Order: sequence, then C-alpha cells, then structure tokens
Amino acid sequence: MNPLLQDFNTPPFSKISNEDYKPAIKKGIEIAKAEIDAIINNVEQPTFENTTVALDFSGEKLNKITSIFFNLNSAETNDEIQKIAQEVSPWLSEFSNDITLNEALFKRVKSVFDAKENLDLTPEQTMLLEKQYKSFARNGANLNEADKTKLREIDAQLSKLSLKFGENVLAETHAFELHLTDEKDVAGLPESEKEAAKEVANSRDKEGYVFTLDYPSYIPFLTYADNRELRKKMAIAAGKKAFKNNEFNNEQVVLDIVNLRQKRANLLGYKTHAHFVLEERMAETPEKVIEFSNNLLEKAKPAALKEFENLENFAKKLDGIDQLEKWDGSYYSEKLKKKLFDLDQEALKPYFKLENVIDGVFEIANRLYDLKFEEINNIDKYHEDVKTYNVTDANGNFVSHFYADFHPRKGKRNGAWMTSYKSQQIKNGINERPQVSIVCNFTKPTATKPSLLTFNEVTTLFHEFGHALHGMLANTTYNSLSGTSVSWDFVELPSQVLENWCFEKEALELFAKHYETGEVIPMKYVEKIKESASFHEGMQTLRQLSFGLLDMQWHGQDPSEITSIKEFENAAFANTKLYPDVAENCMSTAFSHIFQGGYSAGYYSYKWAEVLDADAFEYFLEEGIFNKEVATKFKDNILSKGGTEKPMELYKRFRGKEPKPDALLRRAGLI
Repeated sequence: MNPLLQDFNTPPFSKISNEDYKPAIKKGIEIAKAEIDAIINNVEQPTFENTTVALDFSGEKLNKITSIFFNLNSAETNDEIQKIAQEVSPWLSEFSNDITLNEALFKRVKSVFDAKENLDLTPEQTMLLEKQYKSFARNGANLNEADKTKLREIDAQLSKLSLKFGENVLAETHAFELHLTDEKDVAGLPESEKEAAKEVANSRDKEGYVFTLDYPSYIPFLTYADNRELRKKMAIAAGKKAFKNNEFNNEQVVLDIVNLRQKRANLLGYKTHAHFVLEERMAETPEKVIEFSNNLLEKAKPAALKEFENLENFAKKLDGIDQLEKWDGSYYSEKLKKKLFDLDQEALKPYFKLENVIDGVFEIANRLYDLKFEEINNIDKYHEDVKTYNVTDANGNFVSHFYADFHPRKGKRNGAWMTSYKSQQIKNGINERPQVSIVCNFTKPTATKPSLLTFNEVTTLFHEFGHALHGMLANTTYNSLSGTSVSWDFVELPSQVLENWCFEKEALELFAKHYETGEVIPMKYVEKIKESASFHEGMQTLRQLSFGLLDMQWHGQDPSEITSIKEFENAAFANTKLYPDVAENCMSTAFSHIFQGGYSAGYYSYKWAEVLDADAFEYFLEEGIFNKEVATKFKDNILSKGGTEKPMELYKRFRGKEPKPDALLRRAGLI
C-alpha cells in the first residue's frame, strides 16, 4: 500500500519511496475533486456551512501529500525528486485552476458572498468568505471561456518556469568549487572555516581545501580571505550564477516569467502584476510601496554614502586600495568593525554553541508564551540530522510537533526557511494542532568542535523560530486563515520581532555561554554587539531597498519592451548603487525570492515588516522584554490570530496605534 495514501498523523518519511509520490498526488487530486463535486452537486441552497466551510476543508489529503513532497524537494532533493516536481507541478496548477475556474462552484460561492450582509457572520467567517470569493475572482472566475483557457496555459507555463529557474540556480551553485592546496591562499580565514573547508575537500577525495557557493562556505571566504584575487574569483562566480552562456542560463526564463505575469494581470483586469499582488497586501498599491521605499531611501542614502566613503578611506589607508569592489565590502567592513568595536565574530562563536542557542530560544518562548519543548524520538524524520520535539503549554496540553533541520548537505537548498506539514484548524469540534518545521544551513560540527554559530546565524535561528511560533500558536477555525496564512507584508513581523531578543543582555545571559568553560558571554561583548548592530545600517538599508525597488521595476510596469536584463537591472540600481558594476554579473538571474519563491512584487515587505517589528519591540522595551502582559497581547492579537482579520486592525489592537518608521530609524541610528 502507498504510505502517503494511508491515514497518518505525522509524515511517515521512512516508509515513503520516490515511486510513491506520483500515484499519491494523482489519487489526492481525485479525492479532492470528489469533495468539490459533492459541494457542487449538493441540492440544498448554498450556505456558509455547506459551501464556504466545506470548500475550506476540502483537499486535506492532497495538501498533506504535497506538503511532504515539496518540503523534501527543498530540504532533501535529488534528480529524481526534481524530475517528479517538473511532472506534478502542472497537474497541481491545473487542478487549482479546475477549482477556481469551475463555474458551478463559483456560482455557489458567489451566492453565499452576495448574501453575506444577512448571514450574521463572525469577523473570521467574513474574512474566510471574502478571501474565498476573491481567490476565485483573482484567478479568473469572472472571465469568459476563451480567457479562462488562456489563464490555464499561462499558469501551467509559470509553474514550470519557476521550477526551472530554481533548478538552474541550484545546478550553478553546485557546479562551482574553489580548490586550494597552498596554505597562503587561505591566509586570514579562521581555523574553524579552514577545518570545514578541509572536510568538504575530504568528502570529495581532494587534498587541501574546497570552498563552495553554499553560504556557510561562501560568506566567511568573502569576509576573511586575505587573497583579494581569490575573493574576486568567488564573488564573480556567485554573481554570474545562471548568467553564463550555458544550459543553466536564466535570462530567457526571467523574461518569460515577467511577461507571463504581466499578461496574466492584464487578463484579470489589473494594470500590472504588482497591482494584482498588492491588492491583497497591507501596502495595497505599488505607488504606496514606492513612496514607502523612497521615504526610507531618502533617510538612509546620506548615511550609506558616508559609510561607504569611510570604508573606502579605511581600505586605502590599510592596503592602498584605490577602488573598492564588491568582493572587498565584507572583508574591509569586518576589519573596520573589528577596529571600531574590537568585535571579532570568531571570538563570539564559542559562546553560541548550536545546542545552547536552541535551548535559549526555547527558554525565551517559555518565558513569553509558556511553551515547553521536549525532544522526542518516536516520530519519523526524513534525515538523521533532523531533530523532533513535542511542544506543550503551561497546563501540559499538546500545542504542536516541531521539526528542526540545521546543517547543509547535498540536496538541500541554500538559506533558511520555516514551513509546515499540517496547519492548525478546528474541525468537528476538535482543535487539530499543527506540525511546524524550520530548515537552516549552519556550520556542521567538526571532529574537534561542536556547531558554533556566528552571531548572524543566531539571529537567523531566532528569525525562523519566530515564524515557527506563528505557526505553532495558531488558534483559528479555518486552516486557510491559520498561522502564517497572513498577508505577505505582515508575515515577517513575528520572525523579525524575535530577532530583537538576541541583542538584549537579559536574554543573552540565558544561553550565550562558552562551550568549553560555561562562562556567560562577557557584557563588554553584549555592549559591542548592540553598538555594532547599527554599523553600516545605511548601506544595509540601501541594499535591501535596492532589491525591493528592482522587484517593483520588474513587476510594476509593462516588461514587454525589455530585451537586456543586465541593462534593465543597471537602470533599476542607478539610484542605490555604491560599488562599480561587474560586467559579467547579474542579480536577477539568481534572484530566487522573486522568480522562484513567493516574493514577486513583495520583496519590499522585509523593510515594511522591519518598521512593524521595531515599533512592536519598542513596546516590549518600554514594559520589559519578558513582560507577560505585552507578550500575551502579542500572542492573542498577532500570533494566534493568523489571517482572520485585517493585519492593521490586529496590529493596532496589540499596540494601541498604527506603526511609524521612527522606531526603525532610531534603532538603525539613522535619526
């Protein structure tokens, strides 16, 4: 029997083989179609229960199967799984079109929607009904037959293209290695990084050291390697991912994606893809996003230019560098930071043993939200590196299962993310609890050292754990409004706000202990971490804004005239550029957030959420970072509410007022 088609609570990873996916997804689609047919063929008048709610609970089996499959395609993939993804993605986009373009179904949904004034619905029920109606309208339910067919074709093409984009980037990431055998080529690199590079070399049957474009290898190399030519080699290799004259080139893929998105938006009656996307976001319009971005840019740019000038002078004085290049930025920033704050990232690492940081984030969640985490070994995992936990509340009630997967390996994409295998919902009077997972790429333990995190990795762990709390503490009736199912520019608030605890003495004392001596991190380091947090904040802000504005350029206008991606990109970066352009590099061809992930016309939301998070954390600072009352307000109004109401309403209920960018600008030292 196919394990994916059995009834299971947690995913039966060890029983699943690759052959199981296609038949299971096929069958899952059949079951979901039957559930949809039952709604359509119901002879009774459409009601909120027999139509809206029934539709929300449909497709549960399929969702369980596909969440396992696509999560593994990111965390534990191989050629076979990628091939299956290429095959099943069009089936799934066709199936979702079968729903949204189903006239009989839409008729029932619309009938309930039109009667909503007389239905005496709760805010959550109203939100479900409106979202459902919009998901039909925004996916073509009001189109004529010919246009519906066009829409289906576009969606099938888009789902294939975004997969292709991601596969090309992954292939290019893995295709490059920097193999060094001469000791002086690794001068400047910390011992721990050399040891890690040795282990990579060993695993590839090579002498010496191997550095790759995976972040835990790439970032330290650019930050510490003294050999400028080799830094240049690494930086250029990373910058030309999928921008080379080979089978993995993404230039045409990018143009095809943006043009199809534009066509799709026009077909649905929107001016551009950005207008379509933002209608359902907190920001509402591209104009508002651009105004928001330019407003921050105006504040950040003078600071960024000044910081850049200081960095140039520093590099000139230190090494006679006349022109600062992209491969010099991290290297001289790190040296300048060390000089100004005497803060060495390597000196901090012994205080951030991975296991201690995990215990720390659990303890903080306990103090704020009364959660307890207990490691368990009685549920299945997809790789031996994965850790599994039972999460309970103050009364011992089960809250969630939690999976954590921390180290890089072949078949796992770069970066860090939170995901889930099952959303929370209340069905038949039972509160079904969620299964939440975080996936990261932190330095592995070596023969002589445990996994010691950089401070940056510590904040990454807190960030993903903030998303996880949003998923775990979900307490809504309908799964489509549960947990992180909120508008995209609101979803980063819980993750970004939690990062703030990493900078607070009271929180650091709980977990930042030397892995050999047990000594708590000296307060002089904590002071320096805080002081240095706003180091180069102008340049960092400029960089984030430049990515958001590039995204808006791609998606906020008609792209049909664009022929050269490189020229288009240079024009988009003109107002935010600091370093000289590198001719053979291009960002868009590997900008996975917007061409593979869900951030198209949404990259601005990182900064948008930073405004929310700085404003929210200021409330904690005023009352105490472990203040129960503020934490409970955050849990009750933000973390547990999911997408059941408009985000601004939820935020104002927590904070008492709308957010202002001043808290962010203060924290960044820009005002």
